[in-house]
Amino acid sequence: MTPLVKKNSKRVVVGVTGSVAIYKACEIIRRLKKEGFTIDVVMTKESEEFIRPFLFQSLSGNKVYSGLFETPESWDIEHISIADKADLIVIVPATANIIGKIASGICDDLLSCVVCAASSKVLLCPAMNERMYRNPIVQSNIKKLKSLGYIIIEPRDGMLACGKAGIGCLADADIIVKEIKRLA
Repeated sequence: MTPLVKKNSKRVVVGVTGSVAIYKACEIIRRLKKEGFTIDVVMTKESEEFIRPFLFQSLSGNKVYSGLFETPESWDIEHISIADKADLIVIVPATANIIGKIASGICDDLLSCVVCAASSKVLLCPAMNERMYRNPIVQSNIKKLKSLGYIIIEPRDGMLACGKAGIGCLADADIIVKEIKRLA
């Protein structure tokens, strides 16, 4: 029996970065696909150290984008065409690195270029060690992004990759999916 897939014309770009929490992006993509969203995945090079692109391609049913200078399938400028098609961009997990790049306007990989070129809303779902999350620079970057209209789903308390409990765990998939459905 084929699972019921709802009809939806919305296109979500899911950016994934190099974090232990990347495995949760798989569940979010699976659920969005079941809701009928069209999903484009943009991976940073660091994220490929955790999960290979083939898994995201299988889950999304679409090509996975990663390299800024890969040969494009068409002659569109790739970061612009990806941004133009997006009804919403969500970065899950969002590391301190990508948050800092976006807040500073740094465009040195495909994901940061897509975000910079976007006219759609951008949702960031931070996940990192508590000390990194509480770092005044990271907090300043988050505050700046919020003031510019970026939407942030704050991390939760829980067991961190270092083995200690604290704030920095990626928000629950239910919360993220609900917010994506509201925004897209």
